Amino acid sequence: MRNFYHYLFVALLGGFGYCLIEIIWRGRTHYSMFFAGAIVLSSFVYIEQNYTLPFWTKCLTGMIIITATEFVFGVMFNLVLKEHVWDYSNIPLNIMGQICLPFSLLWLALSGIAFKVIEKTEPFLSKIY
Repeated sequence: MRNFYHYLFVALLGGFGYCLIEIIWRGRTHYSMFFAGAIVLSSFVYIEQNYTLPFWTKCLTGMIIITATEFVFGVMFNLVLKEHVWDYSNIPLNIMGQICLPFSLLWLALSGIAFKVIEKTEPFLSKIY
């Protein structure tokens, strides 16, 4: 049960954090981004707790997780449900307008920041529960 509350807290933090980043970056967000953020941060914490990886590998893995999550959510909410949450069609090196290389590189940097924060806070947070 302890793990459940820990991951619930992490998921809520990830969801709100992802939405906050979107609001700061582009002035709006969509409810689906809450769930994307929850998935991403929970995945990062799981990786930090269960694998010993070099920092660059964590960053690359984080970039792949965020880009894959963005692609799945983009196909679901933009292409299937026609929600028009975002469109990268005008950005070079995009795939179906849902993901693109420039933002994936941004996710690489953001992953590095996230893993450093998790590395510093995880020992403290795991003692709370």
